[in-house]
Amino acid sequence: MSIRHSTAESPGYARGRYWEQVIALTYFPLKLDIPLPERFNARLAVDSLGSLSLSRHQSSAIRYARDRRHLVKERDEQFLVTVPETGEIDFSQGGHDVHCTPSGFILQRSHEPYEFSHRGDNSLLVLKVPAPVLRAHIREPDRFCALGFDASKGVGALFVDFLRLVPSRLTELNEAGRSAIGQQLVDLLALAIEADDRALKSNQSCVRTAHLRRIESYIRRQLHDPDLSPQAIADACGISVRYLHQLFHRSEQTVTQWIREQRLHACNEALRNPANHQTIADIAYRWGFSDQAQFSRAYKAQFGISPREARALGRLR
Repeated sequence: MSIRHSTAESPGYARGRYWEQVIALTYFPLKLDIPLPERFNARLAVDSLGSLSLSRHQSSAIRYARDRRHLVKERDEQFLVTVPETGEIDFSQGGHDVHCTPSGFILQRSHEPYEFSHRGDNSLLVLKVPAPVLRAHIREPDRFCALGFDASKGVGALFVDFLRLVPSRLTELNEAGRSAIGQQLVDLLALAIEADDRALKSNQSCVRTAHLRRIESYIRRQLHDPDLSPQAIADACGISVRYLHQLFHRSEQTVTQWIREQRLHACNEALRNPANHQTIADIAYRWGFSDQAQFSRAYKAQFGISPREARALGRLR
C-alpha cells in the first residue's frame, strides 16, 4: 500500500518545512529553496519494492541541495534514479552539470554533495536503490552520476516504460512479487547504463572502461563457478593476468575481492527474497561458494548478520 504525503492540508507558511521533512523521510535530508513559498504545492506517493522504493513526486518549482553537513551522520548510502515526466530538471554533482528532459533519466548519489532543481511545476518518478544493491550490478556506479541517460529508445526506454507501469499494478502484488519487481528494475537499469555509449566517456579512458565492462559481464555470468580465477578471466577476455590486475588497481579492490563481493550480494538478494525457497546451502552453492562455513563467515563480515538472520528478516516483509 502506498504511503502518501501532500502539502494540501498545511498552511502556506508551514509547507516548506513540512515538505523538507517528507523528503528526508522518503529519501534522505536535503536543503530546500522554494522560489514562491506561499504558492508552493507538492504531493508524493511511495511504495516499497523489497529493499528499493519507487515514488511519484509532483511539486511546484524547487531547488534541492545536499551538502557536507548532511553527510556527517549518514551511514547507508543510496542512489536515486530520477525520471522527469512533465518538465526539465537540472542536476550538478562532482563538478559536472546535467540538463535532463522527459526523454531521459539521471543517477544521483547520496554520499556526495549535489544540487537538483526544476523551474516550474514538474512530475518525477524516483527509484531509490541501496548502494550495495546497485554495486552488485554495476561496479563504481558513482562514475555515472555525471551523465544523463537516454530514455527514448533501446534498453533505456524499456527501463522507463517498465518504471511507469509498475505503480498501476502494485496493488495486485504481494511482498514477494514487489521484491521480484525491484530486482528486475535494477537489472534493467544496469543494462540501460551499460548500453549507453556515453558511459564509455565517464571520467575514464574508453579502452580501460570497455575492458572493464567486458570483464565484469563475464564475471557475473560465471559467478556460479567455484573455480573462477583471475587466470580463467584473463584467458576468456583475451588479456594478460597482469593487465587484469592493473585494471582493478584503481578501484582499490582486487579481482578476487570483487568476485567475492558480487557473490555475497547475489546471495544476499536471494536470502532476503521471500519468494526464494532454496536452502541457505543451496544459495551459497548456486553462487560459487563450495564451503558453507566459509560462506557464513564471509557473509557476516560483509553484512553484519548471519545468513540465517537475513533469511528471517526477508520473511518478515
